[in-house]
Amino acid sequence: MNERTTSAPPLSRLGRYIRTRYRDEDVNAFLPPPLPPDPPIDVMPLLGRLSAADRALGRLDGVSLLLPDKELFLYMYVRKEAVLSSQIEGTQSTLDELLKFETEAKAGTPGDDIQEVSSYVDATMYGLKRMESFPISLRFLRELHGRLLKSGRGSEKNPGEFRTSQNWIGGTRPGNAAFVPPPPTELMGCLDNFEKFLHDGSSNLPPLIRAGLLHVQFETIHPFSDGNGRVGRLLITLDLCDKKVLHQPLLYLSLFFKQHRSDYYRLLQEVRERGAWEPWLEFFLDGVIYTANEAFESAQKISDLLNRDRIKISASGHSPGSALQIFELLRKTPFITVPNATERTTLSAPTVNSAIEQLRKLGILKEITGKRRDRVYAYDDYLNILRDKQDPVPAVEETETLDHSPKRF
Repeated sequence: MNERTTSAPPLSRLGRYIRTRYRDEDVNAFLPPPLPPDPPIDVMPLLGRLSAADRALGRLDGVSLLLPDKELFLYMYVRKEAVLSSQIEGTQSTLDELLKFETEAKAGTPGDDIQEVSSYVDATMYGLKRMESFPISLRFLRELHGRLLKSGRGSEKNPGEFRTSQNWIGGTRPGNAAFVPPPPTELMGCLDNFEKFLHDGSSNLPPLIRAGLLHVQFETIHPFSDGNGRVGRLLITLDLCDKKVLHQPLLYLSLFFKQHRSDYYRLLQEVRERGAWEPWLEFFLDGVIYTANEAFESAQKISDLLNRDRIKISASGHSPGSALQIFELLRKTPFITVPNATERTTLSAPTVNSAIEQLRKLGILKEITGKRRDRVYAYDDYLNILRDKQDPVPAVEETETLDHSPKRF
């Protein structure tokens, strides 16, 4: 990725540092200026990227409406994003583990990583439903955060409540941190300004530019004791859905941020230190273009695969009716077991066994346990489309006063 820098900053775009006391030392905490930036964003140099991003989003939105299984694609894509967003926070869970847990193919109580990803899915779907009757606001963000941290790791970090203690990013204390967000005494003032911009309809900023501004401001304020990164990334998609740029929540930037994490953190800091909004927005729009194109290609690949395998089953000549019933189930849950498939269809266990064996011989299903009993089968070709680029990455440390051990970004 090309290095993005900026010239001398306009002074009115700069926030300010204030001295705050943390334990036995004075530290500098950052207060961002209110949105929108002043002087205003220079949109002209961004028009090429903005136009390309709008086209990519329009193409993605269109294919999501044309897909015969758009609800399935949404179901799976939200789960892929949940895994990627949580991996940025330092979880080691994978999409396979989440889906196995959800389809009861993996027995036992889920670990913290799986519970965290599952809570992200829940928060996403809650936010989409909540927007139907309630605007994105500080209350909305608290509710979203409450769902995100309602159980598992982070549940002791005051879910649904803004922080009342100092946090920081990087380092072992605020005095040697990479960045120190506003102190608790200034937090509500920053959040009030943030909410005013959320509800401001007079700025006439393009929705994608607005979403890019919101994300940085939220990450800079860092209003919660935990989960700020996940809420801040989710806010991008929810705001674009709220502004009707997307009809389905299919734009998630976690993959792009994960692949370019050093640029991501550097550009956030350049906005804070130099008022460098335009380089950040170039990066953000590049991420929208890349991510929308990736999602579009995944949608096409999944649609083609489903059609191809349906034809393969129908042409197999082995009374395909039962196999097609199992195939319909696979489109919703790409991991299955015989008991699970029996419970969720009208078929008997022997018929399910026979249909699964037929799908296995056709190369559609793959047995993944190697066991004689309690076997688990996977729709591997389908999963491979979604598995792409989901390897865990190291987390960035963040710490706050209620927990003196390092904590995830």
